[in-house]
Amino acid sequence: MLTVDFSRFPLAAGDRVLDLGCGAGRHAFECYRRGAQVVALDQNGDEIREVAKWFAAMKEAGEAPEGATATAMEGDALNLPFPDESFDVVIISEVMEHIPDDKGVLAEMVRVLRPGGRIAVTVPRYGPEKICWALSDAYHEVEGGHIRIYKADELLGKMKEAGLKPYGTHHAHALHSPYWWLKCAFGVDNDKVLPVKAYHQLLVWDIMKKPLATRLAEQALNPLIGKSFVAYATKPHLPVAAAK
Repeated sequence: MLTVDFSRFPLAAGDRVLDLGCGAGRHAFECYRRGAQVVALDQNGDEIREVAKWFAAMKEAGEAPEGATATAMEGDALNLPFPDESFDVVIISEVMEHIPDDKGVLAEMVRVLRPGGRIAVTVPRYGPEKICWALSDAYHEVEGGHIRIYKADELLGKMKEAGLKPYGTHHAHALHSPYWWLKCAFGVDNDKVLPVKAYHQLLVWDIMKKPLATRLAEQALNPLIGKSFVAYATKPHLPVAAAK
């Protein structure tokens, strides 16, 4: 299940991509399939080991085109182990709401992104996330949990302050908002209660089968209750005078 829309965020074969806070690796895997040179980085060593196994399995199965590369590594988003301008593309999906120093993370992403490069940032959307917080303290008051809820203008403002130039936004995963509201209402760890279990089965069916009816429904509902807010931006080239 991808949050970044690659029709709005073009990726070319050979692009150097950093998936920052990659988690289970969903965006990193898609970039690898598209022929990129991918680095998937996360502070969670267990997840990184799993991502590395999947990269190896994809290579063995021939899922990545010739020339594509993939590396999984542990790292700190506030102290990235890469030189300046190392990447053509940076993706950070559902991560910044966890990090106290979000401006520091943006600064590091901008540092390792080449001028003219592209960045995609996704965070939980304000409205649906606010409902989750209202329904359940346990949803966010956990170690490593969500520490803030972004309004769209706030996130875009911070991206601009970091030196990025936003060029597009959208919302995603509307069908997932009611699922999380149900989980928050019945208990975030209670997956056995019938409404939560039934809705989860619906989501799994939707992800696996991609039926037209649910695709159209989600497309219509995304502007209203999309679970994620997605912003795309570029790192401008320096003016000639400033570059000298």
